[in-house]
Amino acid sequence: MTNNQKSIIEHYHERTKYHPETIARKNQGIDWNKQPIPFKEYKIGTSFDLKPYLVNKPETFPDFTAANWWARLCRLLLCSYGLTAKIPIMGQPMYLRAAPSAGGLYPAEIYIISRGTAQLPPGLYNYQSKNHTLIHFWASNVWQELQTACFQHPALENTQLAIVTTAIFYRSAWRYQDRAYRRIFLDTGHLLGNIELAATLNDFRPYLIGGFVDEAVNQLLYLDSEQEGAITVIPLADLQDFKEIPAAPTALPSTTQTDYPKIPDGELLGYCHKATQILEKNYQDVKDKLPKFFINTTTETFFDDKYNFPFCLKVSTVSPPINWAGDNPEKMPLEALETSILKRRSTRDYSGAELTLSELKALLDFTYQPQNYTKQGLDSSPDYFDLSLIETFIAVSGVDGLEDGCYYYAPKAQELRQIRFKNFRRELHYLCLGQDLGRDAAAVLFNTADLNKAVQKYGDRVYRYLHMDAGHLGQRLNLAAIRLELGVSGIAGFFDDQVNEVLGIPADEAVIYITTLGRPK
Repeated sequence: MTNNQKSIIEHYHERTKYHPETIARKNQGIDWNKQPIPFKEYKIGTSFDLKPYLVNKPETFPDFTAANWWARLCRLLLCSYGLTAKIPIMGQPMYLRAAPSAGGLYPAEIYIISRGTAQLPPGLYNYQSKNHTLIHFWASNVWQELQTACFQHPALENTQLAIVTTAIFYRSAWRYQDRAYRRIFLDTGHLLGNIELAATLNDFRPYLIGGFVDEAVNQLLYLDSEQEGAITVIPLADLQDFKEIPAAPTALPSTTQTDYPKIPDGELLGYCHKATQILEKNYQDVKDKLPKFFINTTTETFFDDKYNFPFCLKVSTVSPPINWAGDNPEKMPLEALETSILKRRSTRDYSGAELTLSELKALLDFTYQPQNYTKQGLDSSPDYFDLSLIETFIAVSGVDGLEDGCYYYAPKAQELRQIRFKNFRRELHYLCLGQDLGRDAAAVLFNTADLNKAVQKYGDRVYRYLHMDAGHLGQRLNLAAIRLELGVSGIAGFFDDQVNEVLGIPADEAVIYITTLGRPK
């Protein structure tokens, strides 16, 4: 081991940056003979077919009936990670899902752990999105083990079901090598955005847990931790049988590793994942920190306005909420939201036409101001890990009513603060690795974070939290854009340092994610 000034995660981020001079060497090519299958199979287990409950929506079944419960769970899973399209191509067809994934690789898996309900016997279930079924592959009650692994999180004391999301690393690493670790957690963030909103649509309330003993949850699910790892635990409260759940943290710290060897390319992803784990031997260390972290997370993790640049143009982003209920408020609330989830597609080409300022304001409102949607039946404070660590910058190239340039978005003040004064279309094309999406988008949104500050707060595990929160925000942007019939697409490949230099984003802010917005061609 060697002593390093940077934590392993800061080292990882630096190592996986794309640079104009070295990107060609990083591209090792794709071995199509080793393309992973994005579906997990179980040879044995009891199958629960969810397809019959797709025929009718939950509101058509009497409340509190078994059929109503199954219909709600069925649609929650469908809108979270279900199949939404099948594209015929040479060889195996390509399946698209409700949540976007870099390269269509879908590294995430969804499991359900049941404490034992009238509908789901106790044990472990895997969601088989390909045929929309649940496979009951382990029939013993493991709830107490789950509670122990999650440090007795109070949401597990008062719920009967929990979703666990995992990642099968090779599915993404096959194409993106070590940088895949970034994409895996952005993809998981997209999925979390869907789970949050799909739960609301179906009378559930998800409670996000990112702090748990990794290997304990892996063993509980019978995972090969070299290939697949638990990423989040999400207790599901049934709002038709709701019990008050005390506030508790979504994020817990891990250790910070500064003594690490020279790690070869191709092994960096696996090494970093182990470094971000909470280990059983650190159990007491985490417990000692719990009083500090057991606070009302709705205030701790809310946005703050970090930058107030002097003499900059300031533009208010206060906006009427997007109308999800439609013209008839008496019909099923938020029906348009479910439709947007299921028809969402990443835009392949933009026309280059302008957005209006009111459209950009509406997109930011739904993404960053959830409290404005309580009257429409949405959660006013959905769970994130720590939004106070995430910053947002927007490069504007074509928004009618807004001067071209780069802006800092201050969510607390709800305003844009201009920091650069020019049209960046040409530069954005270059920064986004020559992708036309960057050039032709009307606005390009950048989520950033101060990695050093974040590591000081949560240790190396914070790298997971930052990317999942950015992906979660990105998914809200996705769905708002679909509702407004606009184009939207995420970009995880870019020239990291050059983005900061060209757009004037402070050097301490590591770029985590890019979302492009515009009018589809």
